[in-house]
Amino acid sequence: MTGNSDHQLKRALGPVSLSSIVVANMVGAGIFTTSGLLLRDLGHPLLMLALWVAGGVIALCGALSYGELGAAYPRAGGEYYFLSRLFHPLVGFLSGWVSFFVGFSAPIAASAVGFSEYLARALPALDQPINLGLNIAPVVTKKALAVLIIFLFTLIHIQGLKPGTKVQNFLTAGKVGLILFLIVVGFASGRGNWNHLTDGEWLPAGFPSLKVIGLSLMWIMFAYSGWNASAYLGSEIKNPRRDLPLSLLLGTGVVILLYLSLNLLFVYAIRPAEMKGVISVGGLAAGKLLGAGWEKFLSIMIAFALFSSLSAFIIIGPRVYYAMAADRLFFPFAAKIHPVTRVPALSIWLQGAIAAVIAVSGAFEHILTYMGFSLGIFPILAVLGVFKLRKLQPENLKLPGFPLAQIVYLAAGVSILVLGFLQSPGPSGVAILTVIAGVPAYFFFRKKYS
Repeated sequence: MTGNSDHQLKRALGPVSLSSIVVANMVGAGIFTTSGLLLRDLGHPLLMLALWVAGGVIALCGALSYGELGAAYPRAGGEYYFLSRLFHPLVGFLSGWVSFFVGFSAPIAASAVGFSEYLARALPALDQPINLGLNIAPVVTKKALAVLIIFLFTLIHIQGLKPGTKVQNFLTAGKVGLILFLIVVGFASGRGNWNHLTDGEWLPAGFPSLKVIGLSLMWIMFAYSGWNASAYLGSEIKNPRRDLPLSLLLGTGVVILLYLSLNLLFVYAIRPAEMKGVISVGGLAAGKLLGAGWEKFLSIMIAFALFSSLSAFIIIGPRVYYAMAADRLFFPFAAKIHPVTRVPALSIWLQGAIAAVIAVSGAFEHILTYMGFSLGIFPILAVLGVFKLRKLQPENLKLPGFPLAQIVYLAAGVSILVLGFLQSPGPSGVAILTVIAGVPAYFFFRKKYS
């Protein structure tokens, strides 16, 4: 069982590294790629900004809930471990099953694709066909770059937790520094226009508009995903009862402020008509405020900043597969710890391979919806578990906000899933099929390895 094999993982993480991992998981492809797509569908900048605020409140409510869960169950695996103990091993398995395909591999792919998009903005040659005997289309070049980056960071993190977290802390500090630089210098330039805030058309009243808002919030919650990151590393935290909740709340609070400031900068810099549908919106904003030279430079910097979130996902995901395999509900090799580096190396390699497949297989918008829907299901069940936890363990750490924070998260989470499905049934339906496919897989693993 997980609890008996956790001694193989070393308790080496403190509050700084944990908060860094939370920030790194949250600040990634979502914030740098979705705002242009959101404005295209929502029509008005103020509505978009309001939804970013709402997403931050929902994420904070989730962090308050996971703080209690993580303090009660400081084990590797996060939701998998929580749901297995609070409800049923099948429920926990399905959350891990989704994490295997979507929770970490797909965001790694999205971050890698975001990297290639920003690099192409800085280096326009990447958006031109390459003639090497055969004309290689730009989309092929960018996807090849994405796969190369996934492979590189997989190599880094099989070297061990200590060197991996050093790289992680450096990348996160650089990414936050870059965002702060862009915000301060961008606003100080004075070259934007606050009238952009009111330059747009409001969605008409009615249920179709509500579906658009629901899908938009699903994408925004993908950008906020990662607020629960340190809960997956419970077995490797020095003082989980104190540091795990602290890292969740601190990391989430910092990211909310960064996201609101950055989106306000995007709107200040770019006319809504020019912003609509643009993926590399950060580079476009830099060009508008600081000039073409800065657009190239900051596009490159943002591309490399996406390494931080990609790296953090590579750290966390394999700990879920490790926990599942330790419970004999996954392939046994996933529980094997490298004798020297003390990390689940085979799980890390497997995750990298799946991320590479996703990176080359789908349109960016479809990846966003597939991830957003899939990632929205099991946190709802975990937050619901807080009510049961308080009855089972009344002595456990109690954080403020109960039960209002849990009610807000549950109501918002269910509404987003329903509206998102109605607006985009294709990718959402694939997400549901992914969950359903986990049911026979659970019984297969239980029969074969238990």
